[in-house]
Amino acid sequence: MKVFVTGGTGFLGSHLVEALLARGDDVVCLVRDPGKVDRVFDKQRPRLVAGNLNDVAALETGAGGADLVFHVAGLIAAVSRADFFNANAEGTRRVARAAAKVAPNLQRFVYVSSQAASGPSRRGEALTESAKPNPLTEYGRSKLAGEEAVRECTFPWTIVRPPVVYGPRDTEVLRMFRTVRMGVAPIFGDGKQELSVIYVEDLVTALLKAAASPKPGATYFAAHRQVLTSRDFVSAIYHAVRGTEPQKSARASGPFLLPIPSMVARGALWMTEKAAQLTGKPTLLTPDKANEFLAEAWVCSSAALERDTGWVAQFDLGTGLSRTAAWYRSHGWL
Repeated sequence: MKVFVTGGTGFLGSHLVEALLARGDDVVCLVRDPGKVDRVFDKQRPRLVAGNLNDVAALETGAGGADLVFHVAGLIAAVSRADFFNANAEGTRRVARAAAKVAPNLQRFVYVSSQAASGPSRRGEALTESAKPNPLTEYGRSKLAGEEAVRECTFPWTIVRPPVVYGPRDTEVLRMFRTVRMGVAPIFGDGKQELSVIYVEDLVTALLKAAASPKPGATYFAAHRQVLTSRDFVSAIYHAVRGTEPQKSARASGPFLLPIPSMVARGALWMTEKAAQLTGKPTLLTPDKANEFLAEAWVCSSAALERDTGWVAQFDLGTGLSRTAAWYRSHGWL
């Protein structure tokens, strides 16, 4: 089977490419930096097409004759709203149009969106796909616009919305690993924000299952069934870094939790954004993002994906974080 993957050298994309290669697929990746392939993949490697989401010719070359397309690439941090929408909305539209033009036998187009496109949930409740989207950030709104571009297509498609994703090669949750290693765990608000998360290997399996779902034209959440609080999450990261088990540790042995009140958080993120603007480098830490950090809950239900495909997340938080910490250490990231 020929598979075209965008974002194939990134965190999630590289794990997906490895799974596709392992099952014997002919994988073609759109890459901005071909040299990154040598740094990410060991033995089995995909075929490469150099280009980006603005390069229509490269998109058509990569998608030519594809049986499956996994659109994983996108921006999670940008200097402006226009940059978010060019990458996550118009970029998705360009990938979809390329596939429609050059892949006449396309079996499925899988778009990796985000729970940010749907917006937060209420405490004690899990979002389902029927909920009206209410994104809080430009990132979330641009991912939702990407979903809308996919829904305009006439070929079979599936949209998957993951929550927080963690695992080997991730550089975002890595920041928290490095912080709590020092024994301090900053948390926004009171630490009671409820969360869904998913280990990267579980998400890869979900994407493969979604690509074969008997219900094309569906949107799915993909998350572990366990609901955490932000306090639970940072404490679990602490124990993964230390190699201890929370249930066997005294309460005092946990990290020092440093709550960041709403006003302080918004002020600090405003200053971070201004500093980033001076350097011209995008940052995740913006006042816009504070709306997500301070929401009361980000919990979603994977019941529809489980029902339609039989997929169920396999890696509990402790196992996933321990595997992640071990990878970080072995690669000198911790």
